[in-house]
Amino acid sequence: MSFSGKRPTNLGVKEGKLAPCPSSPNCVCSQGSTTDTEHYIQPFSYSGTPSEAIEKLKSIIQGMPRTAIITESENYLYAEFTSKLMGYVDDVEFYLDQNAQTIHVRSASRLGQSDLGVNRKRIEEIRRLLA
Repeated sequence: MSFSGKRPTNLGVKEGKLAPCPSSPNCVCSQGSTTDTEHYIQPFSYSGTPSEAIEKLKSIIQGMPRTAIITESENYLYAEFTSKLMGYVDDVEFYLDQNAQTIHVRSASRLGQSDLGVNRKRIEEIRRLLA
């Protein structure tokens, strides 16, 4: 059984921004309002070169189970994470802002209302592994 849903059409970076989160509680984004505690999450900081940061991030993602990198460029990664039990898919994006030495993130469930905190936990785990 799989609840993958259709790939969203609003993914990618537009004018330096990832898409905002919908009103549902199954999304986190580092480019939203810091007062939106349900959706806001801190971006990643990195040291070294931008290419080193993207390569390290890519390596971490590839080491996670049920994950596929769909799109990558010198400053952007988009990956799909699939849940073990029901095959739900989360769309996870990373945008490297070289000027701010920051990696912005957005992680959102494709289907459903609640994600039981899975998207936030995943991003915090990646943050821990990047450190």
